[in-house]
Amino acid sequence: MTGAPEEPTLAEQLEGLFCRSRPGGRRWTNSEVADKVKEKHPHVRVSGAYLSALRNGSRTHPSQELLAALAEFFGISPAYFVDPDHAERVNAQLAGLEVLSQAGVRGVALRAVGLQQDSLDAITTMLDQVRKLQGLPPIRE
Repeated sequence: MTGAPEEPTLAEQLEGLFCRSRPGGRRWTNSEVADKVKEKHPHVRVSGAYLSALRNGSRTHPSQELLAALAEFFGISPAYFVDPDHAERVNAQLAGLEVLSQAGVRGVALRAVGLQQDSLDAITTMLDQVRKLQGLPPIRE
């Protein structure tokens, strides 16, 4: 008998965020994140050592204020930490962005955000033509 998959722990969630957020291609350190959070939210109590304890699971109950500040820092909703379905969707989106980044097309995708559909259609047509010129197969959606 198989049960439902276990929900990720806070430590696993934080580790995933730290691993996927790479300024300049490198990972944030605990101290860097703590400093950035304190800079924006001086009332939130956090340190690099405390983030390390949260990430390794030796501490498990941060304040809601800290979770909200971390969510803001990583550009996600605080629901990520309390709603497993939301967390799964965010993780899928982050994984997609990571693939785009690794493939060298993240910049193109980011530039397309917010464009009107007719503009997106024109860009898609241009990209299809460039693929054809380079002998690459068409993309089937």
